[in-house]
Amino acid sequence: MLVTLIALLSIAAGAAKVMQTPQEMEFLQGLGLSPSLTVVFGLIQIVGGILLVPPKTRMLGAVIATAALAVSTILIFVGGNLAFGLFSLLPIAMAGVIIYQSAGITHNKSLNADASDAGAG
Repeated sequence: MLVTLIALLSIAAGAAKVMQTPQEMEFLQGLGLSPSLTVVFGLIQIVGGILLVPPKTRMLGAVIATAALAVSTILIFVGGNLAFGLFSLLPIAMAGVIIYQSAGITHNKSLNADASDAGAG
């Protein structure tokens, strides 16, 4: 559920930038981002969201999504919207939980592989 939520959030936020919606463009251009940089940023968000879905790429997707969410949150604070900036910290925390869970799964698989190798010898 958490992975789906962050994946959809990342994809939707990225799509708004790629489609250059007026609200996104006004906000980001007001902070000095060019239209082309806005599209690139949106594509990064979309890629992060997509990579969150398959378990094999979940960790990478979570790192990309977290970084993009953090950049967005910083821009929101710089834009002067304190309330929305504080609210925007929540998805960063949720993406951090996904990273933590993915790291635990990767670590456990590594331990299981090491144990199997030791038993085979």
